[in-house]
Amino acid sequence: MSRSARCFALLLAFALAGPALAQDRPTGPFGFGRPASPEEIAGWDIDVRGPDGAGLPPGKGNVAAGEELYMAQCAACHGEFGEGAGRYPELIGGRGTLTSEDPRKTIDSYWPHAPGLYDYIRRAMPFGAPQSLTPDEVYSITAWLLNQAELWPADRELDAEGLRTVKMPNREGFIAGGDPRPDVTPDTCMTSCRTTPPKITSDLAARLGVTPTQRTGD
Repeated sequence: MSRSARCFALLLAFALAGPALAQDRPTGPFGFGRPASPEEIAGWDIDVRGPDGAGLPPGKGNVAAGEELYMAQCAACHGEFGEGAGRYPELIGGRGTLTSEDPRKTIDSYWPHAPGLYDYIRRAMPFGAPQSLTPDEVYSITAWLLNQAELWPADRELDAEGLRTVKMPNREGFIAGGDPRPDVTPDTCMTSCRTTPPKITSDLAARLGVTPTQRTGD
């Protein structure tokens, strides 16, 4: 098939598919897109709240299984004992260094809440295949790391309730509420602060055609 024939066939396919796609597309402010399905939202809604562990999934893990998983999935970057490898960060150690000239921000020296550790591993690790670990595998790796930091016993399974009980060494090292900067006062406006309407000084974006001037579907 010649190039012109292929182009014609492609254009014809788009022309025939257009009406069908338009029927499936809901009317919206700009005439495109659709609401995300509950299944699609669930795939992204996996965050865990650090202070109280809200969002932790069912499951459990143990230190022994976590060690095997860590060696297979994590040690190449973070070292066999969490000491770091190459340009990748260390995970364990460094307590008492945050106020020194060489602060080391690790799980046990810096992190304020243990559920946040589960959240980060679940969403972002391993580096080359994030979100490939099961909830039980994440619990096991978390248990091993906390054990290395002497924050979880080797013979105890870790689950959501257990993770919430872990007291991180630096849990009091963060400022809760308020802003310590001298130029920020309690009456500093943070929301709904504008007292006069905004003034448009240029319509360049509209004249260049890069901003819609009228919504479609109204």
